[in-house]
Amino acid sequence: MAEITEAQVLEQVQDWFHQAWDPSLSLLAWRERLVESGWAVPSWSSQWYGRDLPAWAGAVAHAAIREAGGVAVPLGGGMGLAAPTMYDHADDEVKRRFLARTLTGELTWCQLFSEPVAGSDLAGLKTTAVRDGDDWVVSGQKVWNTSAHHADMGILITRTDWDVPKHAGMTYFVIDMHQPAIEVRPIKQMNYHASFNEVFLTDARVPDANRVGEIGGGWRVARGTLAHERSFSTQRSVFFHPDATGRVIEEAKAEAADYLETYKWYPQRMGRIDLAVERTRSTGRATDPVIRNELAALLSFQRAAEWTAGRAKAAQQLGRPPGSEGSIGKLALSHIARACNDLYTNSGGPLGMLAGGPGADDDAIAEVLISTPAQSIAGGTDEIQHNILGENMLGLPKEPDPNRGKPFRDESRL
Repeated sequence: MAEITEAQVLEQVQDWFHQAWDPSLSLLAWRERLVESGWAVPSWSSQWYGRDLPAWAGAVAHAAIREAGGVAVPLGGGMGLAAPTMYDHADDEVKRRFLARTLTGELTWCQLFSEPVAGSDLAGLKTTAVRDGDDWVVSGQKVWNTSAHHADMGILITRTDWDVPKHAGMTYFVIDMHQPAIEVRPIKQMNYHASFNEVFLTDARVPDANRVGEIGGGWRVARGTLAHERSFSTQRSVFFHPDATGRVIEEAKAEAADYLETYKWYPQRMGRIDLAVERTRSTGRATDPVIRNELAALLSFQRAAEWTAGRAKAAQQLGRPPGSEGSIGKLALSHIARACNDLYTNSGGPLGMLAGGPGADDDAIAEVLISTPAQSIAGGTDEIQHNILGENMLGLPKEPDPNRGKPFRDESRL
């Protein structure tokens, strides 16, 4: 069979949309129709809501639907992390119970990975799950959990065996967040936002039927999630056709506004390079040779990073699994954020730290200066990305680890 072309996919999705679109439907009813059609995740198998098309077909289909005045799949970690992880690793029962409701947005998700003593060293986690009949009883603490305060479900990695090396004793679950044994506490950040949370699990229960992968195989599943996370770009805007109206559109706009509220400071976290040229002019430093060199280096690096990201995106659209390219992109974003911070500090001086100034960008710049440190931490620290690239792409030896091969019970006492 000849390989399908982008033009053919575009024609097929447009034909389907014009027959199926009904703006008077509820958002959930419309998305159920979308999922049933296979155009929500066309690159997935036909057994699981897809059309067995190439990996690039989803982006083409979603863009066509939005440009025609419709609504595509939900924003967020449900589509970006939970759904692809379950599709890759879960058994048929878990897929049957959770995939469709995630694709429609009926279920919202958070990620329960990092812990106070196991952030970059995720495999050092101590949140424990103990088998109790058909359930597991989970106790521990997670941290930096975006959207946990309003999530229906969480993707959860736990310690189920302390008597094997740490990577071998982890098990992955999907857990109901609406249970009294789970307490969510917002974290107030130094930029005054509160996007993240601490999550305390005290004898929380999760059915074994909610396990993803094998008992003790959680590290493999978690690595799959992390690979998706590094290639998953948090959306900070969503397109609605200006002429689109109806119940579906209004509900989708409300859904998007609620989601995007959590991420409204993320452009500042990334450095706001879009303000760089005008900021050097407004501070009177545009002709300073040192500042001009900083600005030229920053803009040149950004352009090179965009090309690298484009190559990674092309590989993903060809169906290649996410790999170490995401670590390159993550490091590039961290570098740009730090360089923006340096540029705004050097061009504005101490006054750059003050919000509420006369300049149009003063508030944004002040927020940049206290938000960019997060870019080097979120989604895996820069140090971890360097390790991934060194070991997986350059073939360098692993860092010395005196605990390698030890039961985690012994290692955890150090």
